[in-house]
Amino acid sequence: MNYSIEGGQLPVVICDLKHGETMITESGSMSWMSPNIRMETSGGGIGKMFGRMFSGESLFLNRYTAEGDGMIAFSSSFPGSIRAIEITPSNPVVEQKKGFLAAQDSVELSVFFQKKGMAGFFGGEGFIMQKLSGSGTAFVEIDGSVVEYDLAAGEQLVVTTGHIAMMDASCSMDVQMVKGVKNVLFGGEGLFNTVVTGPGRVFLQTMPLSRFVGAIAPMLPNKSN
Repeated sequence: MNYSIEGGQLPVVICDLKHGETMITESGSMSWMSPNIRMETSGGGIGKMFGRMFSGESLFLNRYTAEGDGMIAFSSSFPGSIRAIEITPSNPVVEQKKGFLAAQDSVELSVFFQKKGMAGFFGGEGFIMQKLSGSGTAFVEIDGSVVEYDLAAGEQLVVTTGHIAMMDASCSMDVQMVKGVKNVLFGGEGLFNTVVTGPGRVFLQTMPLSRFVGAIAPMLPNKSN
């Protein structure tokens, strides 16, 4: 498979497939394709379906297989970035809910539970995330632009709620409470920050959807008036 990511802040990934190559994606992510691409919808078993439901994804996956050389495109659902990630058996990644866009069918999707409950309930990234394992290329949506850090073993990064898009599964995530009463009441950053500990890569997004919604909400008409 060859691919190109185009479109700037409204990106699309265009994949050129050889005969027999297959892509998997969430329902509704395909934008356009050549007529020789065959689609098949599958749940992959009850366990996997419920796992995707709990991680915020759709119950079913679509499989697109090229019958002859073909082309298929997948667009981002929100202005931002699409990042291609090479998944290997020794380097799975964990990504935010609804971050998965598409992947080669050799990539496996599964539910990922945060080991520390505090990180899930107060970290803002969700107690349940999605794990990408196996081998192959996966495409992940990033809200806004992406900034990548490669943390050494034991190295930490403190992140405001919602900015973690993805990280290597070798990283761990916890939360810490903002110190100081005045900081909590008037700092505008909430009660908790997320703390990511290496080793591994961390991918941060500059404009989480939640922050975007919060920024435009005061400007929207109030229907009750």
